[in-house]
Amino acid sequence: MPRLLIAAGVVLIVAGLLLKAGLPLGRLPGDVIIRRGDATFYFPIVTCIVVSVVLSLLMAVLRR
Repeated sequence: MPRLLIAAGVVLIVAGLLLKAGLPLGRLPGDVIIRRGDATFYFPIVTCIVVSVVLSLLMAVLRR
């Protein structure tokens, strides 16, 4: 359990640094944005897929 918490902390720190550096995570091509009048619906489907793949690869590396 401590190893998982440390890995999660490192991932959050790296993600924060990448976002601060200007990585356009959350505005990737393929993310769904629907604007109608005063309402906006945003669903980051491609961003979710990218984050899922990266986390899956990271967890596979940490298990070894």
